[in-house]
Amino acid sequence: MLGTMMDFPLTVTTILERAGKYFSAVEIVSRRPDRSLYRSSYGQVYRRARALGECLQRAGMKRGDRVATLMWNHSAHLETYYGVPVAGGVAHTLNLRLHPDDLAYIVNHAEDRFLIVDDVLLPLYEKFRDRVKIERVVVVPQSGKPVPAGYENYEDFLAQATGEFSYPALGENEAAAMCYTSGTTGKPKGVLYSHRALVLHSFCIALADCFGLAQRDVLLAVVPMFHANAWGLPFAAAMIGGKLVLPGPHLDAESLLELFERERVTYAAGVPTVWLGILEALEKDPGHWKLFPGLRMTCGGAAAPEGMIRRFDKLGPKIIHSWGMTEMTPAGTTSYIKSTLENWPEDKKYELRAKQGLPLPFVELRGMTMEREIPWDGKTLGELQVRGPWIAESYYNQPEEKERWTADGWFRTGDVVTIDEEGYIKIADRSKDLIKSGGEWISSVDLENALMSHPAVQEAAVIAVPHPKWQERPLACVVLKKDAKASDEELREFLGQKFAKWQIPDAVVFVESIPRTSVGKFLKSKLREQFHAWKWE
Repeated sequence: MLGTMMDFPLTVTTILERAGKYFSAVEIVSRRPDRSLYRSSYGQVYRRARALGECLQRAGMKRGDRVATLMWNHSAHLETYYGVPVAGGVAHTLNLRLHPDDLAYIVNHAEDRFLIVDDVLLPLYEKFRDRVKIERVVVVPQSGKPVPAGYENYEDFLAQATGEFSYPALGENEAAAMCYTSGTTGKPKGVLYSHRALVLHSFCIALADCFGLAQRDVLLAVVPMFHANAWGLPFAAAMIGGKLVLPGPHLDAESLLELFERERVTYAAGVPTVWLGILEALEKDPGHWKLFPGLRMTCGGAAAPEGMIRRFDKLGPKIIHSWGMTEMTPAGTTSYIKSTLENWPEDKKYELRAKQGLPLPFVELRGMTMEREIPWDGKTLGELQVRGPWIAESYYNQPEEKERWTADGWFRTGDVVTIDEEGYIKIADRSKDLIKSGGEWISSVDLENALMSHPAVQEAAVIAVPHPKWQERPLACVVLKKDAKASDEELREFLGQKFAKWQIPDAVVFVESIPRTSVGKFLKSKLREQFHAWKWE
């Protein structure tokens, strides 16, 4: 027997309509390349997104056509987040930090027909324009300079709208957005997000025990809109009607702290490298910046070191640890202290907060070995597998990647985890980054987080290096804070307080910087190449 509820499709259109009707006066603040601020509103974005949808249809965009964007975080990019899918297209965000060769491959593989690009990013586009088949390029003027000849001005494009736009009748399982993974091995892989996935994801991340978003919040999206939907914030913020602050290309600590203070930010989302920079600036001059009391900051993209969480607690802002993947829209877990664990010792609670945490509602997860599901003992390692309504069931047009899914429909994340008695997951490593020494597994992530709790260490990455006796041994690559000093012996003794002797790196090398992926994660493959021939004493 069927229920008596309406068959009402979950689409991005409903989010746009809600924002335009009920929160039209709420601000959207964008920082331009010259550091000036542009103040828009949901009402303006609503009107311009509809105009964009109409103009794309008039330009020949058909249902399911991909419209690529090559843009920083600002209000015009937000307009594409809505204008493209509500008109039946697929908004395909291009990662501007990728190599031109990768961008050319992605554009061709996705078969993008249109491109909307910031004028300051035209030099990047021109490096691969001759290798792609984009039919129409529209340029967003961000620099204050005239749009170069041969390109169409975004404002002129929108001016062609008649205002007679009507939404197509979209199904909730139709594609709304697209993003390619930024993995360090193999070709980038496309993920097609449905309207339904984006709506359900928005509901979930707004929950109190996830990002905890409310209409009165001022949300700073440090995470890039060009990758993984900026963790869903552009959709969730519009759904709840919260003020949205978009930093443009200026992600240095001083620029971000200025936005925190000027706009009275109550919630922000970013990767650990951003928060470490913010932390260093705050500790250097703690009386200079006036942050909003009760500021919450979600940290994801890589493990949040326990030491960083503790240091922020002393200053006031609270770090919320989260984990997800491009294939998961992207949020999968968040770490908070259950009410039944509030009486635990402080050290144990910090240990929990540094874990990736508990799965979000409707996200199911398990840890698997080759033979069976791992026990919840906090010790046994297994591959993390997930499933749920906003998790991809395949990649776009890449059937050769079908082995990333199990026969019973779970997505293989490639992360190796433990699950404790309370159900909290802890990512020990990516499967390719685990170190196997003398038949025993060593977690590089645990070592890195411990090293980054040392007062002299800014960043640390631990890699496996071939060893003639033990197969592999850990080597620590460390970046020291400015004017700080520490020796190899001192750091290894520091690790000895928490780790067994066989787990401690046999050597520490001091480097100026650690290579990163396009989204800020440590690029350990480069370090492994650099130190492959390391000579052990």
